[in-house]
Amino acid sequence: MTQLGDLAKVLRSKNSGPFEITLDVLFDSKEQYDKVKQSGCITKRTICELYQIKEEQIHHLVFFDQALGFKITISRDISSGNVGDRDVYGAQQHAPLMKLTIDHSGEG
Repeated sequence: MTQLGDLAKVLRSKNSGPFEITLDVLFDSKEQYDKVKQSGCITKRTICELYQIKEEQIHHLVFFDQALGFKITISRDISSGNVGDRDVYGAQQHAPLMKLTIDHSGEG
């Protein structure tokens, strides 16, 4: 088992408009990408647990085989730039994904 942050070439977050955050995870090899995709560890349930959100707050969880990556779009708790927003650009929200343990056995 390995952490996602050790497998991914790019792991980032950013605003997807003022009300959503997009998490991008890209790999530099098909082998690494396939290990993560086939592990069954990247699910809506896992994202809900990591980010302490409800499933309806996940707008997209999509794997892009051609790009060797996947994208997750979630609702922001507070709109970007609003009073109380601590991450105006949404650039610090990828951290929980970095520590996600990937089970290579395929058992998820």
